[in-house]
Amino acid sequence: MNDFTLNAEARSDLGKGASRRLRRLASLVPAVVYGGEKAPESISMLAKEVAKLLENEAAFSHVIELNVGGTKQNVLIKALQRHPAKGHVMHADFVRVVAGQKLTAIVPIHFLNQEAAVKKGGEISHTETELEVTCLPKDLPEFIEVDLANAEVGTIVHLSDLTAPKGVEFVALAHGNDLAVANVHLPRIAPEETAEGAAE
Repeated sequence: MNDFTLNAEARSDLGKGASRRLRRLASLVPAVVYGGEKAPESISMLAKEVAKLLENEAAFSHVIELNVGGTKQNVLIKALQRHPAKGHVMHADFVRVVAGQKLTAIVPIHFLNQEAAVKKGGEISHTETELEVTCLPKDLPEFIEVDLANAEVGTIVHLSDLTAPKGVEFVALAHGNDLAVANVHLPRIAPEETAEGAAE
């Protein structure tokens, strides 16, 4: 089993009560698969397999091979419902991936060379940690890189400043929303002020 494979079984026992029994008695996570040309499908997966998959951040932006009783299909994680206190997954929604058909996915941002901006006396605020992209399944990136090597104090990095991977489009930008992704600003309390305050 590779990093992006999940085994599941079809389930016909539906409803909130049935879902609670699955979680409590069998350590299973109920889920729904929808999209493409097929009808929505109710499935269940082993909770420990789901937890193992989600240990890899890339699982959220990677096509997953879902094996439902021997029938394989490619899917993306669309939504997860987690326990409010314990954090484990209580329910999952998957959307089918159709080859040659564009998909929309949430992809994490990886910020590079942040220490360069800090050395210039700046503090970095991440205003976005993930981005919504649209692309063909074969072009789906695991993450979007934002290089802060040349960022000066006062720099605001917008979506339009980023170079999207080939075949990938930023959804917000396509809708005319040039999001601020990060900004480099002066520390709220300058180091000199802190030292002077201590001396007084």
